[in-house]
Amino acid sequence: MSNEKQFDVVVIGGGPGGYIAAIRAAQLGFKTACIDAWSNAAGKPAPGGTCTNVGCIPSKALLQSSEHFEHAGHAFADHGIKVGGLELDLPTMLKRKDTIVKQNNDGILFLFKKNKVSFFHGLGSFGGKDENGYTVNVTGPTNDTLTAKNVVIATGSNARQLPGAEFDEKLILSNEGALAIDAVPSKLGVIGAGVIGLEMGSVWRRVGADVTVLEGLPTFLGAVDEQIAKEAHKLFTKQGLRINLGCKIGAITKGENNVTVNYADATGAEQTATFDRLIISIGRVPNTNGLNGEAVGLQLDERGFVVVDDECRTSLPGVWAVGDVVRGPMLAHKAEEEGVAVAERIAGQHGHVNFNTIPWVIYTSPEIAWVGKTEQQLKAEGVAYKAGTFPFMANGRARALGDTSGMVKFLADATTDEILGVHIVGPVASELISEAVVAMEFKASSEDIARICHAHPSLSEAVKEAALAVDKRSLNF
Repeated sequence: MSNEKQFDVVVIGGGPGGYIAAIRAAQLGFKTACIDAWSNAAGKPAPGGTCTNVGCIPSKALLQSSEHFEHAGHAFADHGIKVGGLELDLPTMLKRKDTIVKQNNDGILFLFKKNKVSFFHGLGSFGGKDENGYTVNVTGPTNDTLTAKNVVIATGSNARQLPGAEFDEKLILSNEGALAIDAVPSKLGVIGAGVIGLEMGSVWRRVGADVTVLEGLPTFLGAVDEQIAKEAHKLFTKQGLRINLGCKIGAITKGENNVTVNYADATGAEQTATFDRLIISIGRVPNTNGLNGEAVGLQLDERGFVVVDDECRTSLPGVWAVGDVVRGPMLAHKAEEEGVAVAERIAGQHGHVNFNTIPWVIYTSPEIAWVGKTEQQLKAEGVAYKAGTFPFMANGRARALGDTSGMVKFLADATTDEILGVHIVGPVASELISEAVVAMEFKASSEDIARICHAHPSLSEAVKEAALAVDKRSLNF
């Protein structure tokens, strides 16, 4: 075997978990390769996985564009800015999104060169194991065979299909099709009121679609703190998102240019709705398609996830797995942290990922972000706690922004005052949550945050005030 095809570490998958694992392994002195199959419209490499190509990055681009459009049509007048002849140029909006995606793709390829990571464009699969380590085959524009002592599986996840309503990405859309609708649908249906459903529903509502969300669960955003979820539901409904909870989906029928959904509503009454487009966002499933793990005896669980221990080791020596293809939250930043930790463990270091301080964000408007335990979790666990909240309507910077919706909520241990959870619905919650993550990593108390000087006027003052409210001494409300 030629020397250039032998590596210390081979990473299968170039999404957030994979490309970060490859870069960190290379930084630690390992001869590293990363294999990724994703191609752009021109057939060129498009590393970055779902996150970069059809997830986090393009959705944020469209969320930003659609929010500007909505502000121009509604909010600008309050600022004394008059806009006449407002019109949507959807092709330009989508082109901007595609440009941002390509910049990220190219950025990853540049980082590989900078860190001396060998990149292979194609599908990576196990070929077997010999005295040189594991054989990994690359099938793509050019075919290669690599060997490595250590293999990191970072193959991500795919959108879950609804039986009888498979994705065609024209009428029935996954997240991928939802990001590329070529004309604003008059009526848009969304099955699933999770992160993707709410974000995509928000994008298309802002630019003119009549959006109906059908959710199977009887509660809205069950993983979110109940008080925060109720506030968000109220705000989204006021914006015009029609959210129906407790729906039992029946037959889904495609017409020539529409989709009809039969469902039972929360009362059990049969309903029928016809949409121009239907987005199905009912979760994601681990992707091991074409991995050929059986060639080496890779163990999967009953749901198709690669089985790993707490340190991301599989049942095979020298084979690791990170990100959406293993247990834990399907979040890009969780995958990145695991990728770094695995590279460091291969080097004999003690990489660390704390699942208790992984932040969650929903990039709607207002944004929803949280870290740690919810109030209902603490009640269920019998933990004695104190709570403090502060509304953005009492925050000067929020008033100046013209966005006073939402609140910050702190949950702290009743005895020790250690912060157990922080929950935010409001402007730029995704940025504000970082302070809480840092505080919780350092086992801070709510009083620690309450006694730190925050710039005035700033949205972050709402975080300080919510911490003060734990001790019933907020100053501005």
